[in-house]
Amino acid sequence: MDEIDWKDRLIGIKGSRGVGKTSFLLEYAREYFGKGNRECLYINLNHFYFTECTIIGFAGEFRAKGGKVLLIDQVFKYPGWSKELRYCYDNYPDLKIVFSGSSVMRLKEENPDLSGRVVSYNLRGFSFREYLNLTTGMSFPVYPLNELFADHTRIAGSICSKVNPLAFFADYLHHGYYPFYLEKRNFSENLLKTMNMMLEVDVLYIKQIEQSYLPKLRKLLYLLAINAPSAPNVSQLSKDIETSRATVMNYIKYLTDARLTNMLYTSDETFPKKPAKVYMHNTNLMFPIRPSEVNAQAIRETFFYNLLHKDHKLNTGIRNTHFMVDGMYHFKIEESLRGKNNPDVYYAIDKIETGQENLMPLWLFGFLY
Repeated sequence: MDEIDWKDRLIGIKGSRGVGKTSFLLEYAREYFGKGNRECLYINLNHFYFTECTIIGFAGEFRAKGGKVLLIDQVFKYPGWSKELRYCYDNYPDLKIVFSGSSVMRLKEENPDLSGRVVSYNLRGFSFREYLNLTTGMSFPVYPLNELFADHTRIAGSICSKVNPLAFFADYLHHGYYPFYLEKRNFSENLLKTMNMMLEVDVLYIKQIEQSYLPKLRKLLYLLAINAPSAPNVSQLSKDIETSRATVMNYIKYLTDARLTNMLYTSDETFPKKPAKVYMHNTNLMFPIRPSEVNAQAIRETFFYNLLHKDHKLNTGIRNTHFMVDGMYHFKIEESLRGKNNPDVYYAIDKIETGQENLMPLWLFGFLY
């Protein structure tokens, strides 16, 4: 919430299903306007009322009654939403609109009406820092990567003097990314339902893919998940799900847009080329599919990729490393340091509380946002 410039008149909040976009909008209303303030209103375009009432008409009436900020949820459920938001932007200069949408949506590329008008932000699931703060009642700050490079031993020591992060780390990897772990429901069952909704709504509905192709998408996700992280054999996958190689690559891209997978490329390639590896988007997604067979090293690498991916460019590693970060930092992700310490490589080590020099605790990368 602190990263957003709230002075902008048209703001889009994108995020995958389950990360809390609705809660985010309601929290904004609560923090900035408070109870009983009628200048801010939350609406959900999934409501049947909006099968008849237009966004333009509703926003105009709200504005006429003194409304200043309109919070619109599930915007993609309304046909022609981008054109109507453009009209509101051009004709209601004293009305601010904040809307939420799926991570699959390409706000500017696929909606030229909004180009140059909308400012979009991505709402991610909890970082380890956010999970730890929520669970312990602490208020640990963000530490950017350059600060970790410069002073990670002291930073880790200061955190460990207040809490034992390793006592919470395994729980975060299993269920800490999605806010709905706080609900009194079976988390794995809830996450499976969320994953299926991502496929059925965020991919099929928004990308306008026929419902009959859903079993192919589900099977592709399963095959990628049980092998992740690995280089996808596109020819074999096309046989397994009975579709073309090009369609397989498009489906992998859609899964990545939906925040179900991540694609890792060499430094000189990008989509539509085949990725060097496909990862699950976050570690929580790895457990519901085959909970008894989740590989510990895969979890470590997935955590590292997911947490750095927000603000940094990651490519396949060279010189026997796992990742190259921002085209210059070489990282190995390890359970513990084995063999010779290469001074040109940074090591993210799982089983340590604090590190020294080029040895850094893996959990500490959960404080990047």
